[in-house]
Formats: sequence, structure tokens, C-alpha cells
Amino acid sequence: MENIRVLALKPEYYVTKAAIYQGSNMLFLKSIKHSEEELKGFATIADQHAYRAEKVMQELIAAEIRIDLIRVVIGRGGLVKPIASGVYEVNEALKRDLIQSPLGEHSVNLGGLIADDLAQMLPQAKAYIADPVVVDELEPIARVTGLPGMERRSVFHALSQKATARIYAKSVMKEYDQLNLIVANLGEGISIGAHLKGRVVDVNQAFDGEGPFSLERSGSLPLIDLVELCFKPGSSKEQVLKLIRSEGGMMAHLGTRNLFEIEDRMDHGDEQAAFLLEAMAYQVSKYIASLFPVFKGELDAVLLTGMLTHNRQFTDFIIERIGKLAPVHIFPGECITDWLNMNAMMLIKGEIQPSTYS
Repeated sequence: MENIRVLALKPEYYVTKAAIYQGSNMLFLKSIKHSEEELKGFATIADQHAYRAEKVMQELIAAEIRIDLIRVVIGRGGLVKPIASGVYEVNEALKRDLIQSPLGEHSVNLGGLIADDLAQMLPQAKAYIADPVVVDELEPIARVTGLPGMERRSVFHALSQKATARIYAKSVMKEYDQLNLIVANLGEGISIGAHLKGRVVDVNQAFDGEGPFSLERSGSLPLIDLVELCFKPGSSKEQVLKLIRSEGGMMAHLGTRNLFEIEDRMDHGDEQAAFLLEAMAYQVSKYIASLFPVFKGELDAVLLTGMLTHNRQFTDFIIERIGKLAPVHIFPGECITDWLNMNAMMLIKGEIQPSTYS
């Protein structure tokens, strides 16, 4: 048990982050960059998995990592079918749906595929994913919309939110399933979930831009204006989806999704940038407050995590507006590999059992 090591993987569009852990200690971290030139030869994002796995293995060997001690290779989960929270061993059904994703292409789909490739190179290791973005624990009442046949869906930062909630629970010497929490993941996308005794029973569909606008997502929009945009001459489905998912929010208003650039503009007197940051915090506050009825008045805490929590002005805006609902706690940063390792350690210690994807 003492020597068991975990390899955690977070794929991004042009980077594969790989980290080695022994217990809670990170022994190795590498961000492996992939140029646009290198990747353009692959027809789909999923086709990149073997190439990226080989790059990770090369880095581990070059760093003289004891790969024979790796027992768990765990990657960030992808856009597969709705599933319950947990750690899933990578099987053929999961690989199939990561390659032919029902929700479309995304770099997040590579996590389980790269993990499987690497586990096959490591005879004593198994491949897993943990709390993918499609974790679905919504209550039936949270799914209802005003149109029959059109239901709200659960696609959010499940890994981040669940890990933050567990870290907070440990800090107050309670179990996650004993607490009622609102958890807000504040990054390039923003998801805000109602955690009722260990289950996320309501959450905005962050992948498709529902909820507050963010650094790159449009957030919920006025319906009539959105319909007009869709039917605007020359407009296409692909163009509208791009505006909603990756070219909305701060990117649309300011031409950048880079928080540091936005902060620099504010430091140099850009009043528009300052106003938009406050507007984004205003929308986050409204959405947090909208989840309060879920708990019927019994809310233990509000937890804020993600890159935007590094901006004190942004978090102060939120706390000023929702601080009376419940105590607010800030967990800065966004360390996906740490959270993956947390799940791997629960598995290794026997605190949880692996689930089977079908």
C-alpha cells in the first residue's frame, strides 16, 4: 500500500497533463504540449489517444519514474451517457462512447482512452475515470421545463464540485452525505450545483452555456433574441453553438477569455472590463441564491472553487450578495489531477468500489 502509485491524466486541446502520486504526495507533474501542426493529422480528437499516451510514457521514462509501482491510471471522464457519481473502470463500452460521444467531440473524452492505453503498457495497472461531466443525480422536479419532451440535463464540473465538497466535509469533520451545500465551479465555464446530502439534485447545464455567463460561455440568453439569432440570414447551427459554448461571455464582450489580461485591463482603468466582471459575479450570485429553495432553509455552506476565485474582487462581489444565505468558503485553484488522485486513493483504500459502465 505504501509504495502504490497513481498516474492521473488531464487532457486539454493542446496539452496533456500527467501527474504521479504516492498517497497524497505529488511526485511528478508534466504538462506535455502538442502543437497544432502535430495534431492536424488526426481526423478526430479521439484519434489522438495513442499518440498522447506514447508521449506521456516517454516523459515518465525520461524522468526515471518507477512505472512498475503504478497500479492505477485515472483520467478525466468524458461526454458519455448520463451515469451515477463514482469511479469507473475503463471497459469496451466506455471506450466506444468516448470515441463516439453522444454529446460531441471534446478533449475531455481523451482521458479514459489515454488511461487505457497506458494501463496496457503497465502490466500491474488498471485504467479508470472518475466523476465525469455527465454525472446525473437530478431530482425529477429539477428536470421539468415549460415544454413537454424538453427536459433539463445534467452536464457540469462533477469532479471539481464533488472533490471540493468532500474536502470541505473533511475540514468540518463530517461526511459529505451529511451536508447540504451549494458548490460553484468558477472557471472558463461556470457550474453551480445543489448538493443535498451527497447528491447533486439540481445544477445548471454548464457545457451548453446555461446559467451565468463565464469567460467563454454565453450563459442563459433572452429566448426571443436567441431565436432571432438562430434564424438570422447566413447563421448556422455550428456558428450559434460556438457563440454559446466557446466564444460568448467575456470573450464576446472583450475579445479575450484570459483572466490575467482582463485583470490587467482593470488595473489600467478599463471601466468596461471592471463592469463586466461585476456583472458576471452578479449572475453567479443570482444563480446561487436560486438554489436556496432546494434545501428548504437548511443550507450548511456555499463553496466557491475554480480559477476565478483567485480574483478577490470577484469573490467579494459574490459574498456581498449571498453571504447571508450560509457561510461562504473559498477553495482557490483548479487541480484536476489532485481530485483524480483523491478518487483513486478512495478506491485503493477500499472506501469505494469501482462502478461498471454499460
